Amino acid sequence: MKTYIKKFIRKLRSCYNKYMKLLLTSSGLDNDSISKALFELVGKPASETAIVFIPTAMNVGRSDKSWFIKDLNNIKNQGCKFIDIVDISALPKKVWQPRIEAGDVLFFSGGNTSHLMYWLKESGLAEMLPGLLKTRVYAGISAGSIVTNPTLALSSNDRKIYYEEEFGYKSEDALDFIDIYVRPHYNSSDFPNAIKENIEKIAKETGKTIYAIDDNTALKIVDSNIEVITEGEYLKF
Repeated sequence: MKTYIKKFIRKLRSCYNKYMKLLLTSSGLDNDSISKALFELVGKPASETAIVFIPTAMNVGRSDKSWFIKDLNNIKNQGCKFIDIVDISALPKKVWQPRIEAGDVLFFSGGNTSHLMYWLKESGLAEMLPGLLKTRVYAGISAGSIVTNPTLALSSNDRKIYYEEEFGYKSEDALDFIDIYVRPHYNSSDFPNAIKENIEKIAKETGKTIYAIDDNTALKIVDSNIEVITEGEYLKF
C-alpha cells in the first residue's frame, strides 16, 4: 500500500512539475549567460522583474559568508524592479506568504540542504510551490538547486551528518521537482567530493541521470526539457 501511495504521489507531482520553469545553478548569476537565461525564463527584462530571495539554507553554516554576499550582489547588479529577502524559518506564514507571492522569481540560497528541506516542509512552502511555480520561476544556488532533486542523495555528507547531530533531522526527502539529479560545484576545490569518480558511483547507485555542473554552468529547465547554459564545464552521467 505504501509503495502504491508513493507512486501515486510521484505521478501527481509529475503533472504539476512539467509546467515548471527552473534555473539550477552552483553559484547563482555568476556570468552573463546564466543571467540571460533567468530573464528568458521570466519573459520580461530585469527592470520589470521582482525577485524574492530565500536565504534560509545558509543560516546554520559556521563558515565565512563572503560567498553569500557575492551571490546577493550578483542579483542586485541585474537592476531588478525590486528584491525582497524572506527567511521562511524566521517569519510566520501570514507574513512570508504574501511577500513570496509578490515575486516573479523565487531564488533559493546555497547552504545546508537538510536545513532548507526541513523548513520548506515545516513552513508549508513545499506544498505551495507546485502551485506558485505555475506562474513563477524557481532559481536555485547550490543547496537551493539540490533540493529540487528526487532525494538529497547528492548533498554533502558532512553537512547532512552535522545537521543530524545538531538538530536531529536525517530525512533524505527532497522536492522531487526533476527526474534527474543536479550536483553543483563540479571540480571545485571547496567541494572535494564533487569529482567525476564520486558522481559516477552515485549515478550507478541511483539509476538516475546526473548533471555535474561547475560554478559557471546552470540547467535551464522548462516543462521537463533541459538546456545546459555554460561558460565553464559540466558532465552528464
